[in-house]
Amino acid sequence: MDTTLEATAAAAPAKTLRFVLVLGGLSAFGPLSIDMYLPALPRMAADLHAAATTVQLTLTAFIVGLAIGQLVAGPLSDTLGRRRPLLVGLVLYAVGSVLCAVAADAWLLVAARVVQALGAAAGIVIARAVVRDLFSGTAMTKFFSTLMLVAGLAPILAPLLGGQLLRWTSWRGVFVVLTAFGVLLLVATLVALPESLPVSRRTPGQLSGVMRTYGRLLRDRAFVGYTLASGLLFAAMFAYISGSSFALQGVYGLSPQAFSLVFGFNGVGIILAGQLNSRLVGRYGERTLLLTGLLAGFVGGLGVVLAVVTHLPLAAVLVPLFLLISSVGLVMPNATSLALASHARSAGAASALIGVLQFLVGGFATPLVGLGGPGTAVPMALTMAGFAFLALLTFLTLPRRVSP
Repeated sequence: MDTTLEATAAAAPAKTLRFVLVLGGLSAFGPLSIDMYLPALPRMAADLHAAATTVQLTLTAFIVGLAIGQLVAGPLSDTLGRRRPLLVGLVLYAVGSVLCAVAADAWLLVAARVVQALGAAAGIVIARAVVRDLFSGTAMTKFFSTLMLVAGLAPILAPLLGGQLLRWTSWRGVFVVLTAFGVLLLVATLVALPESLPVSRRTPGQLSGVMRTYGRLLRDRAFVGYTLASGLLFAAMFAYISGSSFALQGVYGLSPQAFSLVFGFNGVGIILAGQLNSRLVGRYGERTLLLTGLLAGFVGGLGVVLAVVTHLPLAAVLVPLFLLISSVGLVMPNATSLALASHARSAGAASALIGVLQFLVGGFATPLVGLGGPGTAVPMALTMAGFAFLALLTFLTLPRRVSP
């Protein structure tokens, strides 16, 4: 009997929906684990009697663990199949989340965050690889667009969810919720996500072979170009996430409730753009829609800069801001699909590099937003527009050909 995910996905639309939910949940690991506990950082420092800089290392530790974990889990899944490394990663994530919830001091919390990140990395990288196992071409792009329904809102809504949790629980309760999320996905994977990589398509697991695969991917102009373009636009969204609460509330006077509405509305824009992409990609192709998304992001970024610098009313800021954030729904599915298109036999390693480059590039945006202090929105606007411009420039210069 054929137990591969491809055969199962073709069997019934209801099962395909379950795959979307599970893979979308796995894709949301990073944003949920990074952003959900951010509102709790001041309380954590006080409860653990630690300096703010020490507690902030928990974020750095998670990002480092996420990068290392993806680089390991991706090639490992090319060798062992997707299911076993994924299940181990989900167990590791749940254990790490429990350790975070019970950590007695800040340094133990930092160590627990590394464990949590290594587990989360397996979910993120293998989810993309599973999609590549199942689909190719336009079908793959459509599936990535569908995943935006589940995963697209995670970076937007995670800080809001964390803030609401803190109204009735402590920061430890946030990690309890993350533990429950990991256990839920573990059960869902066991029940609804069979192996997607047949033995015949697996690759040898020697370290030298893994390094050659990474070297080949990094020499592929098309792969690097699509990956960097999406990562740079991802950095523009990082700037928005880290700076919008200060800019829109502190500078433009929005109440927390009004800010939440704006935040959620922009998140809906990502989902709508992703679904529009799914409908249009068969007619116009991935490259055309990717270029459209990058142009929209750049125009939106310029509009935010002009509105902020010339002190236009809030509405003049929100319209181009919506355009910029919504463009993520066009860029991510197409860029990811194009980057993975010619790397079916090394989808795990390719997915790992996509994730690492996106998070590393995105991490540069956060400190730039606060350079001007809390009383101005100019640094946030310039950072978003700058990264959106670099994303467009990268697309126009690097991926001049389809990967061989």
